[in-house]
Amino acid sequence: MKYDIVINGGGMVGQAFALSMADANYSIAIIEPNNPNPALTEEFHTRVSAITPKSEQLLKDIGAWGLIQRKHAFTDTNVWDQNSHGALEFHAKDESLDYLGHIIENDAIQSALFAALKKTNVDFIKAKLENIKKTDNGYQVILDNREQLECELLIASDGARSRIRELSAIEFSEHNYQQKAIVCNIKSPNGFKDTTWQRFLSDSIIALLPLSDTHASIVWSAQNSLADELIALDDHEFAKRLSAGVEYRFGEFEVLSSIQAFPLIERSSKEYVRENLVLIGDAAHNIHPLAGQGVNLGFADVAELSSQLCRSDKSLANYSVLRQYARARRLDNELMAKTMTGLNWIYKENNEPLRWLRGFGMNIINETPALKSFLQKHALGNS
Repeated sequence: MKYDIVINGGGMVGQAFALSMADANYSIAIIEPNNPNPALTEEFHTRVSAITPKSEQLLKDIGAWGLIQRKHAFTDTNVWDQNSHGALEFHAKDESLDYLGHIIENDAIQSALFAALKKTNVDFIKAKLENIKKTDNGYQVILDNREQLECELLIASDGARSRIRELSAIEFSEHNYQQKAIVCNIKSPNGFKDTTWQRFLSDSIIALLPLSDTHASIVWSAQNSLADELIALDDHEFAKRLSAGVEYRFGEFEVLSSIQAFPLIERSSKEYVRENLVLIGDAAHNIHPLAGQGVNLGFADVAELSSQLCRSDKSLANYSVLRQYARARRLDNELMAKTMTGLNWIYKENNEPLRWLRGFGMNIINETPALKSFLQKHALGNS
């Protein structure tokens, strides 16, 4: 079975890349052992993403945006700090925008991508990648069902624990934050006003991401010991702690889903490309969820790589073209990763001078339109 492009990993980023190349007359296969088309239920799923206008444009360009079954636009972002009296607000109207982005369930994005791919000639192969072998013209891919594929270009879109990265012995840096992100869905009697909310506490960070007027997904980043304490609570006690953590601004929360947690580890691959091989998305980089930028960085990888490949008159896996992709994306990805690590450290420390400086800085930014506009444009992916 020979293909021009084989993609290992059929999540949001892998499917988006396949769709971005589907009209370029290449034969493409996606290897995915799990269900690439998750079913949506009436209840919101707990894993969501804050999709920027730049990512929205990519999804429109590849024909998936209009197929997303539900999405909630947010017009404002509000950040406030427990200890420093600092506050920072971003408003779409300040940039003459209708909204800053959309909160969308990951499953809804993936389902839309799958629906769009069904209209193409991209093949889905339900198997697990077991091994890879470099050949003169690309790669041989060995699957756990004993099938073998050959391709000119192999794409690793297989997540933070990338099997292809491991088999290729590509080194990566790793920073364990010794934290967990707790996620669940909640309901508020007061509503969320089409605003994403983030509060920095002395021991954790709470983010509220609205899924509707009264429903939201939460991401509560906390040190491991506190996270373990929180996830051991029953729903009622957890809701009380969460409501108190955001000063009861939204009334008494009700927990609507299971409460889950996953470790926070930042990883950055030291190589994004090799001959006939490219890493994209979390296989190349994954960051702290502080600003909700993870999948947006992955979609930016997709946009850059597909653009480089489609406008080049060289062979599909030309190494100089692949290196142009790596150079274009590495700086932005690493800058975002280091920024998130730095912000996490700043808000984790609670000595008096730093608290004062933190609040002072937030208020200065909030009162300086040009600086706030710069930061907002960067967050929207327009830097």
